[in-house]
Amino acid sequence: MTWFFIALIGPFMYALTNHIDKVLLDKYFHKGGVGTILLLSSFIAALILPVCFFADKTVFAVGGVQIIALAVVGILNVMVLWCYLLALKEEEASIVIVFYQLVPVFGYILSYFVLGEVLTKLQLLAMAIIIFGTTIISFEIDEENKFKLRTKTILPMLAASFFWALGSVIFKAVALEENVWRSFFWENVSLFLVGVIIFIFMRSYRTSFLSVVRGNSKVILFYGVVNEFLYILGNLAFAFAYMLAPVALVLLTDSFQSIFAMLIGIFLTIFLPKISTEKIQAKYIWPKIIAICITGIGTYILFMK
Repeated sequence: MTWFFIALIGPFMYALTNHIDKVLLDKYFHKGGVGTILLLSSFIAALILPVCFFADKTVFAVGGVQIIALAVVGILNVMVLWCYLLALKEEEASIVIVFYQLVPVFGYILSYFVLGEVLTKLQLLAMAIIIFGTTIISFEIDEENKFKLRTKTILPMLAASFFWALGSVIFKAVALEENVWRSFFWENVSLFLVGVIIFIFMRSYRTSFLSVVRGNSKVILFYGVVNEFLYILGNLAFAFAYMLAPVALVLLTDSFQSIFAMLIGIFLTIFLPKISTEKIQAKYIWPKIIAICITGIGTYILFMK
């Protein structure tokens, strides 16, 4: 069970980054926040490269096919981040994260179509339960107690979950042939290069990024470095866990991210409201708890043998 505790580090770190991202979007990046954080994350990803090199100085001994595959993983990671930020800009972190419960569902669907694996009736039932749980959180209750569909959250998070599952499968295949440090090195090289391309060719993102950095350079740098450090720790935890257990099983631990995100949101709202707040009244918190429980049950059933 060592892999479980290692993998559990991932969702906790990710939950912390979720709230840091929300603080940045709400307090510092009022305009162009999505592009600014995307570029910041891509550039700071370069900091992990020397670490990977010193951990394994054979990082350049990777075949061309593997480099291309890992480059695709890097691009998929950018897509995950972009879709997630679009959703987070409109919604609370603890709500957005619930949709990541769909990652293992997409993982099984990809296995069915790409690898020809057969889905059992129990797995189909589990996926239906998870989808039902995310459907609950897809609706919000407004101040007039009317239900409203979270349209600006659903589509971006569906895409983010799909890209995450696809990237995990590709990383698993390549990292097993190579090793974690080599794979992680080239994945972050790709992430950095994609950031450079976006900076060069997307003027609106470039302008927003430069404007924010010039105006709040110290604060932005602090939040950015801490955020990326936590995210990298989460990625490393998952990467090593992938080497010890099946991808789908490791992805199961990601269900804890929504729990961590909700608990952190409640903690900040009660004890540190100047940093961040969420709606913690009963009519807002109970749908989250119910959705988390249902998706958690569905995820557990999905991986039952």
